[in-house]
Amino acid sequence: MKALLDRARSFARRVDFESGEYRKLAEGQYPEALFITCSDSRVVPALITGARPGEIFELRNAGNIVPPHGRPGASGEAATIEYALEVLGVQDIIVCGHSHCGAMGALKSGDDLSALPGVDAWLDLARPELAPLLDGALEDPSMPAMAQLNVVNQLAVLGSYPVARQRIDSGRLRLHGWYYEVDTGQVHELDEDGRFRVHAV
Repeated sequence: MKALLDRARSFARRVDFESGEYRKLAEGQYPEALFITCSDSRVVPALITGARPGEIFELRNAGNIVPPHGRPGASGEAATIEYALEVLGVQDIIVCGHSHCGAMGALKSGDDLSALPGVDAWLDLARPELAPLLDGALEDPSMPAMAQLNVVNQLAVLGSYPVARQRIDSGRLRLHGWYYEVDTGQVHELDEDGRFRVHAV
């Protein structure tokens, strides 16, 4: 914690806040994309994309889950999606899953989550659509198939939001699926044929 605190205290000295770039940030934000990913500390959207401050709007939670539209109660996820589209006007949304995901691992192994009722209830949102992969032995601890299917499922949920669907249908919004490998840094992109591939720069 001390290292984090020291870096926070020295941040203003380490960054050129006199530059036009940071002064412009005070005028408002105009992100290019909404980046939906896991809360996992090993997944850092700005590091992966090389984004500068103001370039991506982030939504992070356990398992990069998009709750169904119209779900009762307040939802930070629904509010973030709505704000990104209606107010910020983002034209691209990325749902990024990752290898070695604790949320996917808990679902795959059938962990007893009774001591974590909030986690259990949250993962219930993803569990039904992942059912085909939940039975059977864990062959690969990185669980690419689980994480990738979850990305596809969350893109489908996202596409059911009226605010997103209207924009998709009119060509004003593009959805992207990514799978990030924690141990290699590779980003696999979901292609039109439903497969995740690493694309050369």
